[in-house]
Amino acid sequence: MTETAVENEQAEQVVQAPTSVVSDEQLVAMLVDRARNEGLQLTGEGGLLQQLTKRVLESALEGEITDHVGYEKHDPAGKNNGNSRNGTRAKTVLTDVGPVEVRVPRDTAGSFEPQIVKKRQRRLTGVDEMVLSLSAKGLTHGEIAAHLAEVYGAEVSKQTISTITDKVMDGMAEWQNRPLDRVYPVLFVDAINVKIRDGKVANRPIYVVMSVTVDGTRDIVGIWAGDGGEGAKYWLHVFTELKNRGLDDVLMLVCDGLKGLPEAVETVWPRTIVQTCVVHLLRNSFRYAARQDWDKVAKALKPVYTAPSEDAATERFLEFQESWGVKYPAIVKLWSDAWAEFVPFLSFDVEIRKVICSTNAIESVNARIRRAVRARGHFPNEAAALKCIYMALMSLDPTGKGRKRWTMRWKAPLNAFQIAFEGRLTPSNS
Repeated sequence: MTETAVENEQAEQVVQAPTSVVSDEQLVAMLVDRARNEGLQLTGEGGLLQQLTKRVLESALEGEITDHVGYEKHDPAGKNNGNSRNGTRAKTVLTDVGPVEVRVPRDTAGSFEPQIVKKRQRRLTGVDEMVLSLSAKGLTHGEIAAHLAEVYGAEVSKQTISTITDKVMDGMAEWQNRPLDRVYPVLFVDAINVKIRDGKVANRPIYVVMSVTVDGTRDIVGIWAGDGGEGAKYWLHVFTELKNRGLDDVLMLVCDGLKGLPEAVETVWPRTIVQTCVVHLLRNSFRYAARQDWDKVAKALKPVYTAPSEDAATERFLEFQESWGVKYPAIVKLWSDAWAEFVPFLSFDVEIRKVICSTNAIESVNARIRRAVRARGHFPNEAAALKCIYMALMSLDPTGKGRKRWTMRWKAPLNAFQIAFEGRLTPSNS
């Protein structure tokens, strides 16, 4: 008896149904015990999981061919009925438990189209999902191929992996151009740099826009690859595109204080309040101060951004200027230039203040993007970079627990927005 025949016989014995009704747990225990007693490995090549997968797939294919030709195997009723079974052909498919060779039935008319394992299909869906998940974490195609070979014993070429990941491009184009809500309470905008090889490796900005919906959910509305450094001119292009996708009104937009950005926002959404991130202001302040003065400068600036009103903040800032203006005039100029975009949050109650005073909400998203980008090093072109970032964004919060926490966190602030911006978050505007 050949080795293949022995394996098939063992598999048939393993999956043979018990004569009495048993629970799923009991059935699993019986299969594992029998495999262990007969020296059959649970995993790996020729193991229990591979053989079970083989038998399940072949049984499903046999059921499909029976439905197609209209009679059971070896049933005399199928004789001279116009179409009949015509043997099988071997085919190896890559599954979650490794490569599995299955026998695919054929018919004499050549009209059988299997659905469980389709014609020319070499991978079951779980493998594609695995490749996309690994790619979203920043693994290169070579690293993914090595992982599949080491863990599953499957030889998958880089070209095959590229073909799998390229499937997301159609979905990405649809996602990037989807219609938006007419109004968002808050937009968080930021840009991160990635290395792209365009003749030579250079930093390119990737523009990211995240919204908070009227229902309190988080939504990444789009990503864009720009040229050169981050600039207000390109942000104007981004905002115009968002307006063309249906976004007519934004209550507040939170940014890192890029020069010219408020003017770009006003061009597209004249009523939008632009809020500069306080954390960015503090970080930029430290650039102009000696290291030994950082704690003192931070302590002196805290009364400014925690003031109960704009007037109180102005008084505290004048006190800071008197104490530190001579030594660090650049810090005074930094805050003076950003004052118009710094003070808006001081006009709102604490519920709104705590969610719009910084870009922390989008920083967690950027951190996930940076992990994926850092693992790749640099990208051959712009499309490859956007594909990687898109997959990283789609893999955020797979359990949904983060979305629930986010919605609960924004419940009180959105109620405050409804009061502060009466009429602009009504159902007729959303």
